[in-house]
Amino acid sequence: NFAWGSENCTKKVRLLDVVYNATSNELVRTKTLTKNTIVQIDAQPFKQWYLKKYGVDLAKKGKKGGGKKDEADEVVEKKSRHVIFKLKAREAKNKMDPAVEEQFQSGRLLASIASRPGQSGRCDGYVLEGEELTFYKRKLEK
Repeated sequence: NFAWGSENCTKKVRLLDVVYNATSNELVRTKTLTKNTIVQIDAQPFKQWYLKKYGVDLAKKGKKGGGKKDEADEVVEKKSRHVIFKLKAREAKNKMDPAVEEQFQSGRLLASIASRPGQSGRCDGYVLEGEELTFYKRKLEK
C-alpha cells in the first residue's frame, strides 16, 4: 500500500524497481527493500483513481494532439449533469505538481518505503512530492 499524500489517497500498487538507498549502493544493486529506500511504483492505480475523481486522464493531459479523441471518448461515457458539474468544480480547485504530472506520463512514480518490510512482511510507503521529489531526482541524476 502506497499513499499519495496531497490527494489523500492510498492504493495497492506493484513495486517496479529499487532506484536509491542512502545507506549503500549494494542494497540498490541487489534490490533489497529497507526502510527509506526509494523505489519506482506502478502509477496505473493512481491514474484510474484520478480519472474517476477528477475526470482527467493523466496519461493524455500533456499531449496536445489528442484533443479530438478526448471528445469522442466523452460522448461514449454517459454522465449526468450533476456529475459533470461536480467534476468541473473539482478540476478547477485542483493543482498538481508538474514534476509529479511528468512521472504519471511515464507511468512510474518515485516512492519512499515507510514500513520495515523485513519485520512486517509488507511494504508500505508514500509517493514522493515537492521538495523531497526534487531532492531525490537530483540524487538519481548523479
